[in-house]
Amino acid sequence: MTDKPRRPRRGLTPPVVQEERIVRKAVGAAAVGNFAAWYDFGLYSYLAVAVLNRVFFPDAGPWTTALALGAFASAFLVRPLGGFVFGWLGDRFGRTKVLAASMLMMAAATVLLGLVPSYGAVGLAAPLLVLLMRMLQGFAAGGEYTGALTLIAEYAPDRRRGFFGSRLELSTLAGYALGAAASGTVIALLPADDLLAWGWRLPFLLALPLGLTGLYLRMSLEDTPAFRQLMERSPALATMSVRRAVQIIAAHYRAPALVAAGVTIAWNVTNYVLTNHVPAYLSGTLPRHGAGGADDTTVTALQVGTMLLMMCAIGSVGRLSDRIGRRPVLILASSTLVLLGLPAVWLLREGLIGQIAGLLIMGTSLVCFAAVSPSTLPALLPTMVRYSGLAVIFNVSVSVFAGTAPTVIEAATVATGDLDWPGYYLVGAGVVGLASTFFLREHAGRPLEGAAPLTSSSELPPPPLSPEGVPLEYPREERGEEP
Repeated sequence: MTDKPRRPRRGLTPPVVQEERIVRKAVGAAAVGNFAAWYDFGLYSYLAVAVLNRVFFPDAGPWTTALALGAFASAFLVRPLGGFVFGWLGDRFGRTKVLAASMLMMAAATVLLGLVPSYGAVGLAAPLLVLLMRMLQGFAAGGEYTGALTLIAEYAPDRRRGFFGSRLELSTLAGYALGAAASGTVIALLPADDLLAWGWRLPFLLALPLGLTGLYLRMSLEDTPAFRQLMERSPALATMSVRRAVQIIAAHYRAPALVAAGVTIAWNVTNYVLTNHVPAYLSGTLPRHGAGGADDTTVTALQVGTMLLMMCAIGSVGRLSDRIGRRPVLILASSTLVLLGLPAVWLLREGLIGQIAGLLIMGTSLVCFAAVSPSTLPALLPTMVRYSGLAVIFNVSVSVFAGTAPTVIEAATVATGDLDWPGYYLVGAGVVGLASTFFLREHAGRPLEGAAPLTSSSELPPPPLSPEGVPLEYPREERGEEP
């Protein structure tokens, strides 16, 4: 085994041609499973302030919201461990098998969370069980997102990796939106007593059919072209130790790993402030400080509306990055946070119109990060350590800096009375994003590290015709075969 994987020599390595329908099937399988996983993972955050704080932490006084969000943050303590385990397995045994396992674990933990008895029924055991289920969700999430990200990147044609990568985040937003809509529906339709007694459980139980659908799609999918090439070229890599994988990254990919960590931090701080802290900020924090805010129904409507707009734009932003590159889009996202992060938070305290404007500013930055990061991060590491390396880098970055953001912001606000803490986080994330993008090498349109150039059948020129006008086969070189 060499110390560093050799890069295919562009122009000499024939491209691999993948059937367009297979590309779309792979993207769909990853996206549907990801949709179900992030519906599961996001449910807790939408119900935490409105319901779950009263169900599981009824005697905590002013710290009720902070404790409920602390249980949310507990999932991030084990995400790096989950990423380590699932990532190592994914680099050894293939992407699709491991993604099916993470999907099954996530769905099971979510359904069980919906069955946990209340604090009034079992006392302290209730929040402890919630903590356990959240940690199981976090363990599964550690392998879920980076696995789906790796699978799509390794199936997507080089010239359209930005567009297909944006499909993954489209599914994430759709999962969060469904979670918010399901939560808002039970909150709006059920009387308070019914909501606290049993109604909050219904969205969690919906995880079962969603998870089974994602599991079926992933189990029916062949592994990625890049992974198959790796196994054909170097089958002994299936036995590579964790220590050896770490040595390869530390010796040859330290700079790309740091860039990946920085982009992940900027992207996910923005994500968790917008999707997880802002609902609590508007419906809980601001009213407690006499600064306006909004009721739970309005907050849910604002969140769903913001995410729907992002869903409409994300594909176009991903396609744009295939044309102009990833770096310009990431620079725009980071600059928006630096310049407008604090004004966006100030606007949240200025009534409904201000809240819409503040959410649109945050959403603009987040959609730029979300559209291009799924195609940017996998290009930084080679196939042999891509899943495991990204799983550890991504999950450590998210767990330490992003997933804890809602809890730290809430605790700092309670302790200091300063309502600008979300803005401080956003500005800091923008600075990290700009610094990381400065050192990022542009990868748009290029083959992934350690893989042959990849195209799809839809990108091939029209086949040659016989004198009678009958389509002929492509030359072997165009089909990616050796002459």
